[in-house]
Amino acid sequence: MFGIGWPELIVIALVGVAIFGAKRIPEIGRSVGQALRGFQDEIKDESK
Repeated sequence: MFGIGWPELIVIALVGVAIFGAKRIPEIGRSVGQALRGFQDEIKDESK
């Protein structure tokens, strides 16, 4: 996974919580997921 291990992922997660707060993390994840899903749908539509 790009040379990133568990210790690095934990540090990244802690920094994310420190910057955005624990309440905003699920909102950000949901938004990113919706954006990726929309992007994938557009790519599928383009190939047809």
